[in-house]
Amino acid sequence: MSSTHDLLVIGEVSRRSGLASSAIRYYESQGLVESDRTTGGQRRFHRSVLRRLAFVRAAQNVGLSLDEIRDALATLPSARTPTKADWARLSRSWQDRLDEQIAALERLRDGLTSCIGCGCLSLQRCRLSNPDDVMRETGSGARYLPPALRGTSLRATAPRQQR
Repeated sequence: MSSTHDLLVIGEVSRRSGLASSAIRYYESQGLVESDRTTGGQRRFHRSVLRRLAFVRAAQNVGLSLDEIRDALATLPSARTPTKADWARLSRSWQDRLDEQIAALERLRDGLTSCIGCGCLSLQRCRLSNPDDVMRETGSGARYLPPALRGTSLRATAPRQQR
């Protein structure tokens, strides 16, 4: 059993996590974190919720959706506080996604001075890479940028206060 010292009120969770109380309540409503209720209905969070909230923020920064985050958190043990090994196992699933994003950012860094397939045709190279704006046929946006950098990545919808 947890002692009362291991339980935090929502204001303390907010202060320690850097998230607004409304974001914490939202994440709770989405099944990402849990709280116990006092007889008066006040939320009390186990201290381990701080790690879960940090995980949620990190996962969103990687581009995981709330559904993906919920599924990942569901793999953690519920009868005990997750260990370092539990978190390592869970984060290994991000490796490919992180590698892909790193590679996309490197391509962006190295390619911003050349044609990105946006259709502006303002660069000499665009006449070679995108003559007569042929990329317009493939869709909107900067077509030569990796999808993760075109604003089409699967970003989670989060409460406005958390962004």
